[in-house]
Amino acid sequence: MIRVIDYDAGNTANVLRALEKIGVAAELTADPEKILSATGLILPGVGAFPSAMAELEKRQLLPAIQTAVAAGKPFLGICLGMQLLLDQGLEHQPTKGLGLIPGVCRPIPAKDGYPVPHMGWNQLEVKQKNQLTDGLDDQSVYFVHSYFTDVAPEYIDATADYSREIPAMISKGNVFGAQFHPEKSGQVGLGILTKFAALCQK
Repeated sequence: MIRVIDYDAGNTANVLRALEKIGVAAELTADPEKILSATGLILPGVGAFPSAMAELEKRQLLPAIQTAVAAGKPFLGICLGMQLLLDQGLEHQPTKGLGLIPGVCRPIPAKDGYPVPHMGWNQLEVKQKNQLTDGLDDQSVYFVHSYFTDVAPEYIDATADYSREIPAMISKGNVFGAQFHPEKSGQVGLGILTKFAALCQK
């Protein structure tokens, strides 16, 4: 079963509803044992990087996440959950992340005509094909964020254009990230979740 990690962040209910809509069994949990026994894991989130990491640590979920990823379980971070995959976040204060994908989460630069937060529908440009990006080129998805993941090109699977090239999907091995909200991106988003669920059955 896919487990959605509960660390008191927003948007978990929407992710669970989206998974139910595509017929995927999933549950919300903060139980390390259930995280370790999951077929796949999703880390959603709306909120701030420092408080999110503090809550994961408080709930003693970091060792279970690291162990599950090391065991090869498919792992998907959504929005804030994608940002937490990196080594460090610079929101409010420098904060250590999960360290699953090398990089730093930085503020989106201010630019005339591009208000922050970046909010709304944007088109994807696929940079690297993998199990999740297949068929996504030129498709539009829904973003709400003020920070972007500064990672090496080898980890960037898709981008969106918003004052700069924004990494929209990143990955390293069995770890995937979506900066946008698949659960709010209509059929395109449900398709991404369907493809992730298929990975969890292998």
